[in-house]
Amino acid sequence: MKKGHIIGLGIIAVAIVIIITSIGDASSYESFSTAKEMAMNGDDDPIHVVGQLKKDSRGSVTGLEISEDKTSFTFSMIDNDGTEQQVYYNEPVPADFTRSEQVVVIGAYKNDQVFVADKILMKCPSKYQDNEFREVASSKK
Repeated sequence: MKKGHIIGLGIIAVAIVIIITSIGDASSYESFSTAKEMAMNGDDDPIHVVGQLKKDSRGSVTGLEISEDKTSFTFSMIDNDGTEQQVYYNEPVPADFTRSEQVVVIGAYKNDQVFVADKILMKCPSKYQDNEFREVASSKK
């Protein structure tokens, strides 16, 4: 075998090892109950929980408590299994947080009562939805 072929095979082998290890680190969406079980078993690895903010009958977010210095906040979230949970985030409230359609919190339980989020990802309403509705409505006139 030529020296170039051996080097090429070595590079391919390293790439395969990197891909396999990154797949092992990939996280799936879990529920708060699964996250709590993991914490009780001593596993404090961050996991992803997807859900919605708790809202009242008028659609206003409830359970949002911002710290006095506005550097952290707590909110109520309902996961896809219907479990309601208090979530603590040690950062300021993200822009358009209360308008988000869906929220993904990445974190773990630090005690039995509160899920501590390291990161928050939000799916906000599309800015194009309202415009599309207006275009369709105006074209029907």
